[in-house]
Amino acid sequence: MTASLRVCIDVSAAVHQRAGLGRYAHELVKGLMDLESASVTSHLPVGAGVPSNARNLFVDQANDQPGTEIPRRRSAAPRNDTHSLQLMAFYHQRGEAVLLPPIDQLPTFTTRLSVRPWRLTTALAYFTGFGQDRLFGDANIFHATEHLLPRLRRIRSVFTLHDLIFQFDPDSHKPLNIAFLKTMMPRFLRAADAIIAVSECSKRDAVRLYNIPPDKIRVIYEGVDPHFAPVTDQAKLSAVRAKYNLPERFIVHVGTIEPRKNLPLLFDVIAQARAQSDQRLVVAGKPGWLTEPILAKVKELGLEDRVTFIGFVADEDLPALISSATLLALPSKYEGFGLPVLEAMACGTPVIASNASSLPEVGGDAALYARPNDPASWAQLIDRMWNDDELRSSLREKGLKQAAKFKWAAMARETAEVYRAVSRTTD
Repeated sequence: MTASLRVCIDVSAAVHQRAGLGRYAHELVKGLMDLESASVTSHLPVGAGVPSNARNLFVDQANDQPGTEIPRRRSAAPRNDTHSLQLMAFYHQRGEAVLLPPIDQLPTFTTRLSVRPWRLTTALAYFTGFGQDRLFGDANIFHATEHLLPRLRRIRSVFTLHDLIFQFDPDSHKPLNIAFLKTMMPRFLRAADAIIAVSECSKRDAVRLYNIPPDKIRVIYEGVDPHFAPVTDQAKLSAVRAKYNLPERFIVHVGTIEPRKNLPLLFDVIAQARAQSDQRLVVAGKPGWLTEPILAKVKELGLEDRVTFIGFVADEDLPALISSATLLALPSKYEGFGLPVLEAMACGTPVIASNASSLPEVGGDAALYARPNDPASWAQLIDRMWNDDELRSSLREKGLKQAAKFKWAAMARETAEVYRAVSRTTD
């Protein structure tokens, strides 16, 4: 029998609610736990029931380490299945973390350090050769999910590469962040035993910029949660409209408010469409970095009555919000994947996106595209979609089919395959 793999996943982005990276980490944990639950079900005798706490059967003990304050939890049953995974979680800045199910079911390693001291500690470990393995107990594999890979000597590692935006658009990051990523990203990619890229675009960038061997990188697409579906219940739609004070018809943008999202382009488009008094833009997402100039642009253009910032939207409200929109616009300069495109398509909302980076790869022929530096093209496409019922209907049908190709369960299954491949290199 093959020993179970003890996998520690960095869930920092999830417990600190960091939009796309956080959704990735959360869905990865959920998908892996669902895989293990399905595995135990397949090994039960015919007629046997599944315990109500089946997921907890797949949680291994995590020995308390210096700096951790999470009590130990033991597996509720012996582990003797051939390819099982025992999951653990790690996150920094534990005092500010919010653990939601199913992450709250995992044995957890933490550090008090906030993001900057944690980054500095990790960088120093690389330059001094100091190993950080002891922070993660008896893990066999550490999965870095937010562009930070601890310096490991004993533990094997998997690194998820979401994007390399700092290389292509330095204005999208603060100087300290750029300095850290330019210094450490090549080291992280070389140190990792395997790399997961969320798109072919990100893989090509890593190969071209850092000369990473292509066979070290596996492309594993993100997915769409089943709760992203067209919402037709008028009560739900009305409740969300009232909660966020939504206009009757509107363009929606979903994502963290930061420079690479290229929101000022949409502001310019709305400003140019003054004759169409019913065009409104709703921006859903938390402020990120370098937000102030973006917000100032709205005031500069006098669009306070036509652009609405509704802040962070609870996950349970997103499908109704997106379903209420006439269209979703994503004019990003660069996206590692572009999850809002798929979530909109899954809700039956037509999409206009940039023709840059991974977005055409994700949207396929189910979206319309324009250059991220061409406001005139965006204005033309938005006007066309705003007024053409037949076009929106066609894109709705194509979008539903396109979104159905991307599933978080497939992402988790393929990621588990990477873990097992990495473990075999030590046999």
